[in-house]
Amino acid sequence: MAGIVFMKTTNLKKTKEFYMDKIGAKIWVDQKDCIIFKHDNFLFGFCERDKTDRGWLLTFFFRSRTEVDEIYEKVKDLATTKPVKNDKYQIYQFFAKDPDGRDLEFQAFLHEIDFNWDLY
Repeated sequence: MAGIVFMKTTNLKKTKEFYMDKIGAKIWVDQKDCIIFKHDNFLFGFCERDKTDRGWLLTFFFRSRTEVDEIYEKVKDLATTKPVKNDKYQIYQFFAKDPDGRDLEFQAFLHEIDFNWDLY
C-alpha cells in the first residue's frame, strides 16, 4: 500500500520553492494547483487553497547525523531548535517551520533500521 499526505497552502509557488530548494524534494506529479513531492519514500502534496493547514508535523529522516547537520545549515533561519541527540528515541533531530508555519522535524536514527536506501 502507498499513500500521500495533502495539505492546503495559500502560496503554492513559495511552498514549491522551499521544498525543492531547501529540502531537496522532487516534483513527483504536478497538477497545476496541486503538487505532489517525493523525498526518498515520502510522498506529500500541497494544494493552492484560500486557507493554509498548519496542524501538521512533517518528519524527514536521513542516513546520518552529518546529513541532519547539512539540512540544518540550509534551513537554520526557520529552525526552532538546534540539532540534538534524543536519548529516549535514539535519534538525532531538530525542528523547524516551513514558510507556511507548519512544523518540520529532521532526524537520523542512531540505531539500525530496516530501510533499503538503495531503492531511493
